[in-house]
Amino acid sequence: MDFECLLDLTGDDPVFESALLLAGDVKSQNIRLQLSRWTKSGRIYQLRRGLYAVAPPYQKTRPQPFVIANRLQRASYVSLQSALAFYGLIPDVVTVTSSITTRRPEQLKTPLGDFYFRHVRSGLLFGYRMIDLGGQQALVATAEKALLDLVYLQPGGENLDYLRELRLQNLENLDLDHLHQQASKFEMPKLMRAAKAIAHLAQQEQKEYKTL
Repeated sequence: MDFECLLDLTGDDPVFESALLLAGDVKSQNIRLQLSRWTKSGRIYQLRRGLYAVAPPYQKTRPQPFVIANRLQRASYVSLQSALAFYGLIPDVVTVTSSITTRRPEQLKTPLGDFYFRHVRSGLLFGYRMIDLGGQQALVATAEKALLDLVYLQPGGENLDYLRELRLQNLENLDLDHLHQQASKFEMPKLMRAAKAIAHLAQQEQKEYKTL
């Protein structure tokens, strides 16, 4: 297989799996050797075993980090600070893409960025949706669930002092009823206390806007 054939096979998909090339009447050893050569020459990036991305200037579409995160671990969705920054709820520039998964936690450094996967039990894998990212799509937590995921994983995350340290903003964009509904699904007093504290911060923010 030549490189032009690879580009034709991958099409507009910014990330591809080696299984795509191994389908049909091909010699797997030859395909793996070719993938190794293309990686060493800088034509493609290996993101993890069996997962690759075409490198510039050959790529038709630059992979969006959220899309890469979804592909690095299939049973996952982007959440925590990454989703909060995406929704404009925190002012920070987030350089690591954080996701929630029911699989083992892991940190991955790739040529296309750093990725962090946090583990939760299977019953907490809810509150996410498919988001359009300019022609690419990824599973991302709702704003409310991203905030609750962070509280859940952070010791003392329900405390008002910790929530203030996050410098939460644009809280008028939160659906507080939805926040309380999702908090109740955790079946933990900690999350209900957090929902009340966040609602308090939202009310404070609203009062501050009215005084401006």
